[in-house]
Amino acid sequence: MDKLIENWPKFAVDVGTHLGLTGRLFGVVILILLYPVLYAGSRRLVHATFDRLLAWIIKEDLNFNKRRLAKRLALFFFACVFYAALPNLLSGYITAIQLTRNISMVCIALVGTLVFSSLLDVFLTVYSSSRTSQDIPLKATVQVVKIVAYFVCGIFIVSLILNKTPLYLFSGLSALGALLLLVFRDSILGFVAGIQLIANQMVAKGDWIEMPKYGADGDVIEIALTTVKVQNWDKTITTIPTYALIGESFKNWRGMKEAGGRRIKRTINIDISTIKFCDGDMLTRFSKIQYIADYIQAKKDELSTYNNENEVDDASLVNGRRLTNVGTFRAYTIAYLRHHLMINQEMTFLVRHLAPTEHGLPIEVYVFSKDTIWANYEGIQADIFDHLLAVVPEFDLKVFQNPSGADFRRLIPQREGEYNTIAHKQTDSL
Repeated sequence: MDKLIENWPKFAVDVGTHLGLTGRLFGVVILILLYPVLYAGSRRLVHATFDRLLAWIIKEDLNFNKRRLAKRLALFFFACVFYAALPNLLSGYITAIQLTRNISMVCIALVGTLVFSSLLDVFLTVYSSSRTSQDIPLKATVQVVKIVAYFVCGIFIVSLILNKTPLYLFSGLSALGALLLLVFRDSILGFVAGIQLIANQMVAKGDWIEMPKYGADGDVIEIALTTVKVQNWDKTITTIPTYALIGESFKNWRGMKEAGGRRIKRTINIDISTIKFCDGDMLTRFSKIQYIADYIQAKKDELSTYNNENEVDDASLVNGRRLTNVGTFRAYTIAYLRHHLMINQEMTFLVRHLAPTEHGLPIEVYVFSKDTIWANYEGIQADIFDHLLAVVPEFDLKVFQNPSGADFRRLIPQREGEYNTIAHKQTDSL
């Protein structure tokens, strides 16, 4: 059987020569019957070749792409055999030869384009597993190459049907230029935008971007020719036109990841009525706090020296320079964050007062955590403010909070008692 497959074109011609029309028809039947053998053989060949070639390059499963490529290569191989053998089997029938050649050429062009498309898919799959693909995605470029290939294939097929050279058809495309620009407007804009995105490294696969206009807030999972797909944090998918990323503004959080720190910016509102100067008992109590023991001693010495040099009257705490409980709390917050292992000490580090409001005095913590992963970052931030909120009362301070229903309910018995007292007094007077 293998020898027959190897020499089947010569065998078909010999049969056609000796047996005339019957032999030719017999050769065509043999050619058709051999198709399953050729198909199965080519599929095995493709699988074996790609298995060995890609086994050491990539571990990703390419079975789907290989199966599709194998099918298309088998069809392409059969179309080439059909084109080479049928003229010999149909010798003497000029019209039939011309017709079969045209049909064969159309099949070869169409299937050859599909084979080229499958090869691009395999290449893109292999490329996607490399690190370079994260910074330079080529999916949009591959899609453009596919469009050009299909377009050229269409021109070639039309030229075969019309019996004209492809150059003749290409020369007439100038009149359809405006129409083509209109039809492929999004593709052209997307291709140009994709080149700009890659060249300027504005966005890459895996980046966290925000684009409120399109409801996008998540990771980029695909950069295609005309669209960019973003998987939001709620696992929904938002599709953004590629050219929109060039013409409109969006936020890319890649810089945060590359910098190695994620910002913590949050305030604690202190009840202004609890802010006061520190007396001796308070300073003695504060000096037992490990993080600020040295700070308290240094401040006491500094202020004592200043007040003595300026002959400050100690009869009132208003005179001279004094420590306040809110300033000491701010110093404790700074010392606590300086000793925190998950705070990046080399990035912006602020613990500051903001302007007082009707909600109290805001003390803002503005630092950066070392861990940029969302879940870990939220845990670090929560631990810090759990501790600070619990520490506030130790400095004789209170966190401001608007009155709740429970606060008003505690006032009701007092009001009722006042009303009862007033009623008793009125009764006694009568």
